[in-house]
Amino acid sequence: MKMEGIEGTERFDSPGKGRGLRALRHFAVGELVFACPAYSYVLTVNERGAHCEHCFTRKEDLSKCGKCKQAFYCNVDCQRGDWPMHKMECVAMCAYGENWCPSETVRLVARMIQKQKGTAERTPSERLLLLKEFESHLDKMDSEKDEMNQADIAALHHFYSKHLHDLPGEQALIELFAQVNCNGFTIEDEELSHLGSAVFPDVALMNHSCSPNVIVTYKGTVAEVRAVKEISPGDEVFNSYIDLLYPTDDRKERLLDSYFFTCECTECTSKSKDKAKMAIKKLSTRPEPEEIQSMVCYAKNVIEEFRRAKHYKTPSELLEMCELSLEKMGAMFTDTNVYMLHMMYQSMGVCLYMQDWDGAMNYGEKIVHPYSVHYPAYSLNVASMYLKLGRLYLGLEKKSQGVKALKKALAIMEVAHGKDHDYVAEVKREIQEQK
Repeated sequence: MKMEGIEGTERFDSPGKGRGLRALRHFAVGELVFACPAYSYVLTVNERGAHCEHCFTRKEDLSKCGKCKQAFYCNVDCQRGDWPMHKMECVAMCAYGENWCPSETVRLVARMIQKQKGTAERTPSERLLLLKEFESHLDKMDSEKDEMNQADIAALHHFYSKHLHDLPGEQALIELFAQVNCNGFTIEDEELSHLGSAVFPDVALMNHSCSPNVIVTYKGTVAEVRAVKEISPGDEVFNSYIDLLYPTDDRKERLLDSYFFTCECTECTSKSKDKAKMAIKKLSTRPEPEEIQSMVCYAKNVIEEFRRAKHYKTPSELLEMCELSLEKMGAMFTDTNVYMLHMMYQSMGVCLYMQDWDGAMNYGEKIVHPYSVHYPAYSLNVASMYLKLGRLYLGLEKKSQGVKALKKALAIMEVAHGKDHDYVAEVKREIQEQK
């Protein structure tokens, strides 16, 4: 395939950022800038049986693979379409049985290696950026990341060496895993539930900004990039690589740790939202800076502790952990403080899992307005919160509140996902059913 480029945009050298993507024409808010099929992708194990392995369609009565009985498909066409990728996993899953447990990253890399074997030309996913051009940042990786890479490589050899012939050499694998860790994407549904992992080379070309002018959403296994601000000819096209809820120092730390650069975007320079994000209660004696910093340190530690605890604590223990941390932070932070919001969001998730609908609704109501203030316009985080809350209201027979919340979600989704997306049609149906 010859280099076609993407109409309305061009690859260019962005000052201080390396390569990037630039607009050649005007893009209106909500307009599709470009779409990119996945170079390679994998459905997460947790969604097997609920989504098609090949096209990621969510539906009931999927047909399972007759051999491994673990992969599910819409129909014969989807099963045939996925076979070039599924066949090596299918044989391995049958061989290992219940002991087959490579990580999602390992599964994705195995599929990339398989695809590279049969693909010599530039693919439709690489109109502007080739997979082999991905940055790996090997020289900036610390010992912890090196160890994770080595563990992934060992798992790849363990689970795939008998079924994926001629694996690349050690150095090539080190680079490939590092490239995927820096350039991979997670595919999510309308409520931001994790569906799988993928590589979209042309999407990876875009540089980061904490005040992005585009948003990436997914239609099956195709990434769609839409404008969330007016984009003029000559403007650089910026995506966000991270969750934008947190204050500047947190975002900078995350970007440096995961993507190896220091962000100097307008939001990081102005820190315009930091005061609101770090709101402190009006107490008779204002806490000293050291006391505030100590509470921030506690918040970060409890967030990390909770992330680990999800693997071994019961839901009720997790909820207690959230409530205790909220009580401690609440002595200093307001409910709109982002660290409070983080733990409320975790609490809501646990309540949903436990089917405590009232508890989940109460947390959602506290979260949704501050989210609207802290996040940029047309944020998927805000849309998904309105969506969850709307569906909770309807389930609890609070019809008018449910419809109102769904309409707010819809207003964002029509811009972020496009008016013709299945998710948008689904929400419209939910609203219509209440009339």
